[in-house]
Amino acid sequence: MPQVSSHHAVGGSTSGSYLPGRASFPSLFRASAELPPFYTPYRWWEDEATPILWAFDAQEIKRVIRFGLLQDQNIPRSSLQSRNQSTVDAFLLSLVEPQERAFAANLSHIQKVEEIIRRCKTSNPPHVCWSWFPAQKDRDVESSVIANAIDAESHLHFTRISFEELVRYSLGYSSTAVEWFFQQHTAFYIHLYNYLHAFPDEVARFAEVEPHLRARSPFAHRALVRCLLDVQSGGTHEASAPITPGFEFIAGPIQRLFKDLPPSLNSILKVLSLLSVRFQRMYVHSREMSWTRQFNVGFSFLEDILNATSAPDFASTTTSSDAGLFTQLTVQDIVEEGVITKRILAQWDLMSIEVWECCTGLPDLIPFIQECLQTLLHTRNYHALTAILNGLQKYSITDSQVMGTSGVPGTVALNPVIPPGILPILHPVNNFAAYRQQFQELPGLPFLFSHIHEYQEDGQPALRQMFQQMRK
Repeated sequence: MPQVSSHHAVGGSTSGSYLPGRASFPSLFRASAELPPFYTPYRWWEDEATPILWAFDAQEIKRVIRFGLLQDQNIPRSSLQSRNQSTVDAFLLSLVEPQERAFAANLSHIQKVEEIIRRCKTSNPPHVCWSWFPAQKDRDVESSVIANAIDAESHLHFTRISFEELVRYSLGYSSTAVEWFFQQHTAFYIHLYNYLHAFPDEVARFAEVEPHLRARSPFAHRALVRCLLDVQSGGTHEASAPITPGFEFIAGPIQRLFKDLPPSLNSILKVLSLLSVRFQRMYVHSREMSWTRQFNVGFSFLEDILNATSAPDFASTTTSSDAGLFTQLTVQDIVEEGVITKRILAQWDLMSIEVWECCTGLPDLIPFIQECLQTLLHTRNYHALTAILNGLQKYSITDSQVMGTSGVPGTVALNPVIPPGILPILHPVNNFAAYRQQFQELPGLPFLFSHIHEYQEDGQPALRQMFQQMRK
């Protein structure tokens, strides 16, 4: 970036110069320029949406309405209004709590449709205005601290865009939430532009902020750079297109899903439902935003579940794949924390998280996942069994409810999604004593974490015993 000195003239007689009381500023961002190119002969998913809306699968209809991948957002409403009364009633009842049924029954047909639309759509959080301002009180604050504060403000505004809205935007649909995001970063530019004209000696300090912002929010960084250049040039600097689209990290992976996966709207919406949970974990529930980390759109567990013809088929396929990995494992690899050991442990963690994502985003698949547990236990694949159990345990906690009467301390009731007969296997008491007893009586593919802990306490004989059990 050009060197900006604090004594550089910030006024001037050019038409682009700063004018006190200026009523308008050009927008710094164009929505289309912040996306990687996305070309498709036609939006095939819009053709598939209409027959789904006229079918009878409530979950599939709900996902079509939720993501709204339609140019005409009124299509779901008009389709539902044309359905018969009993179909609309059944759909609405599947969305309401038992105590709300009387309320739903008293609505007119049109009101029921509106209630369905409202409950299926994900609302964006309320818009907030840019509220970080340059200030004289911060003159002694380090430039890196200022960059962190600006990045945190930019991240806050990013969290106000729902995942569903980002999916639509990535596919070329207009988005008011994204436009508002851009508007607030232009507002940051205006705040800083006015401040630097009022306090021209501060230009050098914000030039020092710029390098610290380069690896952070590309939108805030671009606004800062543009402001410094405009101040330096007296307002005559011409904006240029971004070298890298700001939303490539999220839009690129989403676009590739629609390019690479078979053209099935039902399947892609299931994947997106799972990814919406991951999006929250990666970018919203995060202390610091990673603006360059590509959104991970892998969904191996969901793919295995959807491709399985039955629970035994899932268990057989999973166990065959896991067995291939465990055959490469050795005592020495565990002792040295080698590549295979790390891969097995990482795979276990990943499966646990993907199970939680799947249950949270697609709760209608939970019964099939529970059925898979029984078959994994039968095939003695304790590696996959405990990973899935751990994922279900995460979901049971996140989907818990507070039970109790008003004014009386209640209890947190976990969602009872784990079959009672299998739950003890994951009980951690005495280094998973229940599991180790099960493994000794009916050996199979091990739950490696428990055996590593046993090795740390008792030495290599514990590992040799594990391998002897595996060969039985």
